[in-house]
Amino acid sequence: MGKLLFVDIDGTLTEAGTNVPPESAVKAIKGAQENGHKVFLCTGRNYDMLKPLLKYGFDGMVASSGAYVSCGETILFDHPMDEKDLHLALDSLHKNGVYCTIEGKDGSFGDMELKDFLSESEGGNSELIRWRKALSSNLGIRPIEEYDGEPIYKIVTMARKVEQFDECRRLLEDRFHFVIQDVLAHGCVNGELVGNTFDKGMGCRMIADYLGCGMEDTIGFGDSMNDLEMIETVGLSVCMDNGSPELKKHADRIAPAVSEDGLSRMFSDLGLI
Repeated sequence: MGKLLFVDIDGTLTEAGTNVPPESAVKAIKGAQENGHKVFLCTGRNYDMLKPLLKYGFDGMVASSGAYVSCGETILFDHPMDEKDLHLALDSLHKNGVYCTIEGKDGSFGDMELKDFLSESEGGNSELIRWRKALSSNLGIRPIEEYDGEPIYKIVTMARKVEQFDECRRLLEDRFHFVIQDVLAHGCVNGELVGNTFDKGMGCRMIADYLGCGMEDTIGFGDSMNDLEMIETVGLSVCMDNGSPELKKHADRIAPAVSEDGLSRMFSDLGLI
């Protein structure tokens, strides 16, 4: 068996907030597969938001930050949030002025004020840019008032100050990871709340175990701090040059930026194509 390649979407496979990879990346993925390797999406996006990319022929996915994992047609892990924890978190976050988007498998629901909040925040990392573009394009994100009770896998959060998460952290830190992106000078702290019984790294390991592949034969490609567990788990880790300065400290290799055919060039450098 060849290598197992785990690829983040926003800021790694595509420009943040888009669904169209560079043609060089599409060719690299196909070329790697033709050489006996398998390529998986490994993303914070839920299934609904990554669906436009499935036409490129991935071998499976680690979605919703590890809460939903599949290999081929086989679902290996499916772990939505407990409903009581969901409402406890939302009540606390909203009380402290944190804007939220909740993600189910087939749809997302967000605070409608979030669009205005993001328009007032300049710059940002790939996750912040993705949400700004998603909301401005109205990509299927419905008002949170229309939430109909479907299983939710994670909460995406936006706030002005990290202290706004303190109460929710005290209430739920024994059961959830509070993933906070690098705090940059763009007036916004963004992150996500995900269960602590899984993460992207565990999802990668599930797929490797299912296929009987050792972790030394896995490679992960990411750009932001919600890729950290993947970067720490795979045999060889790669951070994009456009990525988080903090994540780069943990990566084995730095690839050129996504806008400079970084994925394709790194696949070539690693002998995958």
